[in-house]
Amino acid sequence: MVSRTAIDGGNLLIAQQIDEKRAEMSAVMVKIADLLEERPLAPVQCTITELANDADVSPATVTRFCRLLGFPGYIQFRVAVASEIGRGDVSESWSADIGRDFRPDDAPQTIARTLLASHMQALQETTERIDLEGLLQVARAIAGCRHLDIYGVGGSGVIADELQMRLFRIGINGHSWSDVHSGLASAVQQTADSVAIGISNTGRTDETLQMLSQARSVGALTVALTSEPASPLAREADVTLVTAGPGQYLQPDDLSVKHSQLLVIDLIYLITAQQDFGGIATKLAASAMAVSDHRRPARRSVRSGRTTT
Repeated sequence: MVSRTAIDGGNLLIAQQIDEKRAEMSAVMVKIADLLEERPLAPVQCTITELANDADVSPATVTRFCRLLGFPGYIQFRVAVASEIGRGDVSESWSADIGRDFRPDDAPQTIARTLLASHMQALQETTERIDLEGLLQVARAIAGCRHLDIYGVGGSGVIADELQMRLFRIGINGHSWSDVHSGLASAVQQTADSVAIGISNTGRTDETLQMLSQARSVGALTVALTSEPASPLAREADVTLVTAGPGQYLQPDDLSVKHSQLLVIDLIYLITAQQDFGGIATKLAASAMAVSDHRRPARRSVRSGRTTT
């Protein structure tokens, strides 16, 4: 069970809280309690989706479980568990949350070199792993599709927005969805000449999985952008584009992951543009002219003679 150390200035121990609330738990909540008895570190090590998958319940059930114990949500529950098991130790917390490749006393130059190596490795790994035939299939489908959806939640939602905006510049009228209700409403309108792209590093984000699954059920070409080729998201996809996962970080939101994803969406953008190079060049020129009045002209520095912007 979780360490019997008091938390929050005298609140009941989490293990004791779980024991005392078992009688009020539904059968699915008991599955969470049993998991935590076997793996007390699970809340610290897992996202809510990962814990739900491990317990074979839904993330919503995990949230209800936390509230039954008196916590507003899963984040507060994780913090309490972390406090109980002694992760208040600064050095241990740093190693777990920041990464084993970094130390609190590292010089900025050391951090910069380590980050550069990590990000370059992620880009190299992604380039070596990417399915180029699949990428070409996706680009051709996007170039001729009637309806393009891009799904992503949280940090992956930022990547979805970026891909949507880049494709819009070359005349591809796609939509990016982070809200699952809006995304499902769009997904159900897809057809066999549509494309749906789901972005999730872990491939286990329920909302993204639901939206991509809905698009697949109505015949769209489905694409997964993930670092986990065996993930549930990949299993819902006709084409899986694999990116590098985080290195020495424990968080799946490491920026090297985002750079890997950006590399892939740049490839999608460029190879899609190749499918109609003449027409795309015209659209790019038109969009450049449309915003040209909003850019200040370059001016020449009197002292240096160099052009500045």
